[in-house]
Amino acid sequence: MLIPDRVLLFVVLALAAWRLFAPTWRPRLRVGAVALGVVLAAAQWARCDFTWQNLPAYLLLALSALPPVRTVTVRRWFGRLALVGVAAVTVGVWILPAVPTLPQPDGSHAVGTQVYRWTDDAREEPQTADPTDRRSVIAQAWYPSTRREGPSVVARLPYIDGLDRMPSQVSVMPGFLLHRYGQIDTHAEAMAPLAPSDRPWPVVIFSPGYGAPRAVYTGLATRLASRGFVVVALDHPYESAVTQLPDGQVVGTRETVLPGERDRSGYMARQQAVRTADVRFVIDQLSSPDVLSPSLRGGRLAASTVAVIGHSFGGAAAIAAMSEDPRIVAAANIDGTPYGDLSERTLTRPFLLLQSDPADTHHGERFTTGNGRLLARMTAPGFRYEIAHANHYSFTDAPFFVAPPGRWLLAQVIGGGRGPAATQQATADILAAFLTGPLTGAPADLAATASRYPGVVGGRVSGAGL
Repeated sequence: MLIPDRVLLFVVLALAAWRLFAPTWRPRLRVGAVALGVVLAAAQWARCDFTWQNLPAYLLLALSALPPVRTVTVRRWFGRLALVGVAAVTVGVWILPAVPTLPQPDGSHAVGTQVYRWTDDAREEPQTADPTDRRSVIAQAWYPSTRREGPSVVARLPYIDGLDRMPSQVSVMPGFLLHRYGQIDTHAEAMAPLAPSDRPWPVVIFSPGYGAPRAVYTGLATRLASRGFVVVALDHPYESAVTQLPDGQVVGTRETVLPGERDRSGYMARQQAVRTADVRFVIDQLSSPDVLSPSLRGGRLAASTVAVIGHSFGGAAAIAAMSEDPRIVAAANIDGTPYGDLSERTLTRPFLLLQSDPADTHHGERFTTGNGRLLARMTAPGFRYEIAHANHYSFTDAPFFVAPPGRWLLAQVIGGGRGPAATQQATADILAAFLTGPLTGAPADLAATASRYPGVVGGRVSGAGL
């Protein structure tokens, strides 16, 4: 929640308490204070824009100016109950803050970011009927930058695509709830210079969960970037809940289940192949001399050998891409289920399975069996780690979309009591330790890194299954 939002909430609650508990004390002064509150509300609207969460606050502000009821006791108590009810709603709606707060990256580098909207002329778009449509992939680079000294104005990119043309539904959230998400501080400077280094920066491609925009992995991506990796987070159009294409069009999710298919497993296997092609196309782009901005090109990125990681369905895409592309030297699957024949493939380069607590997420048989087969068939080092009290969503920004009290209540119902900040910190450190060896040739102690975090268990398991 931004400071103007907090100030407005405090002021309207204070005025409501004055009206409720001391309605006859200096009533004219109270009306004047309400007038100042209206000015404050207008300034907050002008500064931060309108959001639906403010509506109960505006109503509470108006009720606070009403004179005390001096007649019938029933009417007086009815008025008090109404005031208390509106105050409760005013507080309650902020359980979904208009502008969520993300934790700052905790690595040694500041973070810069740039967005690229690429079109693959060699592929048709499978989710549209127009045969001339070409497949597009959106890539946002998060990378180590240099910290600025002294006060400065930092340019920010919008947190999520399509804010002015948001679909009615974005994953499980109504689109209007995201109206002010452009004000979220991602703790990254747009078009910032890449930090100097005596060797090219290692590159990690990130594929999101099914239907999830790349935006909801900003916390994890910026943490990894602050640890010295160039993280290229992808949007897969027509699967992501919201994507802005290169021509400016904003599109949502479209699913194509073929006639006769009893479930979505066939569609998911086909989409897994589409994602794999997306990842390989992005690697091609990163190796092209003129595609990136001047600050990222010129051999400053180690783009010829990369790692691919992903969460949920993105984890399956990471496995599939590594099994097909020799330029991918390592892959990490964060809580993802393999589809199709993926679990029958033999991985010949390092692989990490990082999973949430089974007691919180209740992974299915396909997840357990599929990943177990992959690890058992490996000819390269394979690792599995489990993070206690983390659920499937703890790796994403989604829990930050709920205020801390609501977040705590949700954790009692669906798990994830470890919290997203602690889960992402452990995840970023484990990923960094795993990726450092394959990407830089200077292995880190993965076991020692994991052991620093209570409740994180696992180790090397290739050849032994789960």
